[in-house]
Amino acid sequence: MAIADIKKNAEQKMQKSLDTLKTDLAKVRTGRAHTGLLDHIHVDYYGSPTALSQVANVTLVDARTIGVQPWEKKMVQVVEKAIREADLGLNPATSGDMIRVPMPALTEERRRELTKVVRSEGEDAKIAIRNLRRDANNHFKEELKAKTVSEDEERRAQDDVQKLTDRNIAEIDRMVTQKEAEIMTV
Repeated sequence: MAIADIKKNAEQKMQKSLDTLKTDLAKVRTGRAHTGLLDHIHVDYYGSPTALSQVANVTLVDARTIGVQPWEKKMVQVVEKAIREADLGLNPATSGDMIRVPMPALTEERRRELTKVVRSEGEDAKIAIRNLRRDANNHFKEELKAKTVSEDEERRAQDDVQKLTDRNIAEIDRMVTQKEAEIMTV
């Protein structure tokens, strides 16, 4: 495998780690409502588990309320039950065929717990990035042993991967800091 391929592969995998972190951080609840909070909820739709967004219109009513309007009237109770049982600490209220999901205010203690969760997610992402760096460096050493690259090329490639790692870790720190600030904002 050529050095360029190893670097490209490492870069793609590191980007996937960043995307995964971004998705995980979006699931962590802040005081504000956002429709992404309900993305992973599935409801029983005629016997098959279906994503909530496939059976209902999910919108923001205001800064602290999510509105869910099922497309079929008989799905209202099913959707309400699925939201309640999703273990998000949400208590939906039905009025007619519209389900309102108010976001409860976070206590100071809960905010601190959520920042710990965010830091943990960030640390897991950093570990994944470092493991990818190690794997790329091992590939470079294998290429050097096979005498397909020179020591200078191997050294340069390791430096490039280190710069990529540093850049991604800085991005993780930025994302974690931003999310912590979002959580701690009252």
